[in-house]
Amino acid sequence: MDQKTYELGLGIRKDVIGKEFVEKAISTADDFTRPLQELVTEYCWGACWGREGLSRKTRSMLNLAMLGVLNRPNELKNHVAGALRNGVTPDEIREILLQVAIYAGIPAGVDSFRVAHEVIKSHNA
Repeated sequence: MDQKTYELGLGIRKDVIGKEFVEKAISTADDFTRPLQELVTEYCWGACWGREGLSRKTRSMLNLAMLGVLNRPNELKNHVAGALRNGVTPDEIREILLQVAIYAGIPAGVDSFRVAHEVIKSHNA
């Protein structure tokens, strides 16, 4: 593991997903799950999100579309909250998920809207 990339990823991951969530995921990792936490932190968040080619807002928007298309509600929930932290508006989230519904199918769109609506309502409360 490249420690510098890991540390970069850890900072970005905490900024986007939330410090409490990330620290819990890492602190509760065991011998089986720790390598996944390290991989996600170093490569996903450090090597990919740490690149300068796209803004965090743009990366968040892309993630919402991909996670919606893949119909991954648990990850989508975390990334909707992260997208809001990165400046993606609820109107933009709605437009992204409408696109998901057309290109990935209505069931994926409906599930994505359900998850996003819950997160947005919680965020606004």
